[in-house]
Amino acid sequence: LCAFALNAYSYTPGTCNVTVTGHGGPIPVSVTFSKNRIEMIAVGENQETSTVGQTAAEELSSLIVQSQSLGVDNISGATVTSMAIIQAVAICAEQFGGDPVALRNVKIAPQALTPQALEADVIVVGGGAAGQTAAIRSSELGKKVILLERQHFTGGAASVNAGQVIVQGSKLQKEAGVKDDSPELMEKDLMANGHGYNDKRMLDKYSHNVGLTIDWLTDDVGMKVDSAAGFILSAEHSKPRVMAWVGGSQGATKALQAAVAKSGTQVLLGTPAEKLIYENGKVIGVKAKAANGTEYTIYAPSIILATGGYGENKEMLIGDLQNALYYGDKSSNGEGHKMAMEVGADTQLMDKGKIYPNGIEIAPGMAKSTAAANIPAFQKHSAILVNKEGKRVTNETDTNHAIKEKVVHNGGTLYMFMDKNSWAAFTKELKTNGITPQELDKWLLDETKKPPIIMEGTSIEDVAKKAGVNGAELHKTVEKYNSYVKAGKDEEFGRSPTFMLEPVSDTGPYYIVEQKPRFATTMGGVKTTEDFQIVNKQGKPIPGLYAAGEIVGGAMGDDSPPGGNMAWALTSGKLAAESASKAATK
Repeated sequence: LCAFALNAYSYTPGTCNVTVTGHGGPIPVSVTFSKNRIEMIAVGENQETSTVGQTAAEELSSLIVQSQSLGVDNISGATVTSMAIIQAVAICAEQFGGDPVALRNVKIAPQALTPQALEADVIVVGGGAAGQTAAIRSSELGKKVILLERQHFTGGAASVNAGQVIVQGSKLQKEAGVKDDSPELMEKDLMANGHGYNDKRMLDKYSHNVGLTIDWLTDDVGMKVDSAAGFILSAEHSKPRVMAWVGGSQGATKALQAAVAKSGTQVLLGTPAEKLIYENGKVIGVKAKAANGTEYTIYAPSIILATGGYGENKEMLIGDLQNALYYGDKSSNGEGHKMAMEVGADTQLMDKGKIYPNGIEIAPGMAKSTAAANIPAFQKHSAILVNKEGKRVTNETDTNHAIKEKVVHNGGTLYMFMDKNSWAAFTKELKTNGITPQELDKWLLDETKKPPIIMEGTSIEDVAKKAGVNGAELHKTVEKYNSYVKAGKDEEFGRSPTFMLEPVSDTGPYYIVEQKPRFATTMGGVKTTEDFQIVNKQGKPIPGLYAAGEIVGGAMGDDSPPGGNMAWALTSGKLAAESASKAATK
């Protein structure tokens, strides 16, 4: 981001070791000083997300050494990690004779930046799952590819999702014994889940190509699906067709990053696209500006927008999205949508989003997901969902949409009640959704009933009172549920005996966790042809402009099933690359 500091400070030569707290917990940091320089910053093993926090720690450490200043900007998308590294260096500087305040205020000499003019066959804007897939496939087809990513790391929203993917039609699905699934069945399921809002053209394209995409990714690209773990069952799918990546979302992101590096794609990190170059009725390039101020003018016959959604942009949210908690990626600010609309692109379903029922409110209007943690608690143990009156209101293993409707009907909050076995399974998986043990301990200690409501009690009545739930009624509900487990039949809501494997324990401790609507994925976006070429308001393709991933609206209607968003990103990324590469050849 910067050149060199105009001021230097004296230090006692040596190495300082300090541990600070990041987003995922403790971060050990070593800072080595010479007489007048910070020579090296080494970040030790930590629990920051490998594709976001750890990358940001390395990037920021390099910037501090380069600039000899603590006045550098936080890495976008990893603010907590950035602040932790800066804090560590400040502590060490003071211990070794430096002045941390002066170090923060040190003036940084501006670089003389030369505008850059580049050329490519295909420009990919956005480095999430769709963008990386598009870059890999375009390069594989022999094209010169430049990928622009506004953050200092690739991965996007896919790097923090549940780590699941639809594998319908793939060799993996057939090898696992499912041979009676089909594109038509998948379309029927997704039409029902999307409540008929689906763009049927794009859904048909999706369902007929997702299996081929998974085969290509696992056979040729190096991604690995955990087929040994079997299928992840969910009410949204009538057939077993969802599996998990090896290593979850982080494992998938690492595999994509490695494939992009191997492909020869030129990746410009920290370089957001600002404007499409539109001349004589067609898009011929992109203008971008790096974090260090370098301006890029990049020309190519084909541009693929893979910039994700717009959940972070409050001004673009309409309908139910205005009142749901947001927990998605900070980079989902709709810049791709806006650039496309500036050249006449048409849009659809902009008021729709994937609203989940399983969020906790960590700050006003902001959420974190508990989805991955809920699955074992409900499916393998005895967790139940109750309202403020302490009564069950739904089948806890029903579709997300059905449960979300119950949450909304009950004032916007339901309560997940767990015994010690359910709680152990629940907390084990919280890290998948970015909730750290330190955060959980902090919330458990806070019994003031301010969000998030996460309570522990010695008895059912005790934990209910702390959470503001009717304890006497909850006790009756638990007794009734246990009778259903014993009988092997849920008389009220039809929870499958497969997911009622054990009764609620008759001894504490017990736990209650709030469940509120939250969203990360927007379902609306630009309209495209079946070849993923963006169309204008007259329905005509805009020459040179393609799209992939979340920015393309319609295929899944107003909702997406488990594994659906990841599979859509990968499938659309591959298909858009094939269309864009073919056009670039012409």
